[in-house]
Amino acid sequence: MQQPNIDWANLPFGYLPTDYNVRCYYRNGAWGEIETSSSEFINIHMAATCLHYGQEAFEGLKAYRCPDGKIRAFRIEENAARMQHTAQGILMAEMPTDKFCEMVRRVILLNERFIPPYETGAALYIRPLLIGTGPQVGVRPANEYLLLMFVTPVGPYFKGGFSTNNYVIVREYDRAAPLGTGRFKVGGNYAASLRANKLAHDNGYACEFYLDAKEKKYIDECGAANFFGIKDGKYITPKSSSILPSITNKSLQQIALDLGLQVECRPIPEEELATFEEAGACGTAAVISPIGKIDDLENGNSYVISKDGKPGPVSTKLYNTLRNIQYGIEPDRHGWITIIE
Repeated sequence: MQQPNIDWANLPFGYLPTDYNVRCYYRNGAWGEIETSSSEFINIHMAATCLHYGQEAFEGLKAYRCPDGKIRAFRIEENAARMQHTAQGILMAEMPTDKFCEMVRRVILLNERFIPPYETGAALYIRPLLIGTGPQVGVRPANEYLLLMFVTPVGPYFKGGFSTNNYVIVREYDRAAPLGTGRFKVGGNYAASLRANKLAHDNGYACEFYLDAKEKKYIDECGAANFFGIKDGKYITPKSSSILPSITNKSLQQIALDLGLQVECRPIPEEELATFEEAGACGTAAVISPIGKIDDLENGNSYVISKDGKPGPVSTKLYNTLRNIQYGIEPDRHGWITIIE
C-alpha cells in the first residue's frame, strides 16, 4: 500500500483529497445499496431542498492508527444516533445504524493509506453528509436523499494542539434560537456563526463564546464546541435547548464520573465563570481546548481561568484518558471503540 507524501506532523485541520468516498441514495421510500465513488463532486437537481430550504445535516468522527497497528474508530453508533435525531428534526430520511456503521467502516478501509501514523498528532477525519436531493419549490421536505461519507487526514483543530486558548463573548450574534435548530447538527447553525467567528479572530481570539440567545445571561457554547468547567471536584456543563449534544462532552462526563468527579448539567450564569478552576471547549475536532481566559468586552470583564497559561490537571487527565481509550492504550470499559477490519 503506497503511502501518500504528507507531512503528518504539520497537518492543518483542513481538507486533503483522498482516494474514495461512499454514497447511499434514498429513493421510493427506501435506502439503496452502498456505492463507492472516486469523484469529489455530486450531481444534484437545481431545485434540491438542501440548496433552498436547508435540508442538510452532517457529522464528524475520527479513526486512529494505534500503537498495536490496529485501526480504531470512536463511538460510531452515537454519530449514527445523532444524525438520526437531526433527520427527525428537519424531516429527512433516517439512515439505519447498521448501514451507517458499514459506510464508516468501508470508507475508512478504502482510504487506509491516508490514516496518519501513531504519535503524529493527526487522525483520519470522517465526514458523513446527508442532503435532500429531491426537487421542491414549495417549502416542504424532499422525497429523495443522499448520504455521502468522505475522509481526510487532519491535524489539531487549534494550532498548538492541547494548549490554552482565549475566547471572547460575542453578544451581537446568536448561533441558534432557543427553540430552533441548535440541538441538531445542521449547516445553518454554522453559517450563523461565521460572522461572530471572524469578529473573534479579527480581535486576536481563538474563537467566539456564546451566551443564551433569549436573555444573554447563561453560557451556551464555545464557538462550535461545548463548554465545561471544573470546580470543587465537579465537572459542570451547560443545559440548554440550543446546544448541540456533543459526543465528546458525553464521553468526558462519563470519564469524569470514572475519575470520581461529580457531574452537573445545568444553566451556568456568566458570572460563574469567575469561580471555575479550569474550563475547556470540547468536541470531535479539538477533543479538549483548555480555556485561558474569556473576555466580555461589552461589560469590561475578563475571566482569567488559567493563571499560568497552561492546561489544568483535571482537564489534562480527562484529555489523556479519552485519547488513550481512542488509541487502545487504556481499556474500553464502556464499549465506545470499533476496531475497523
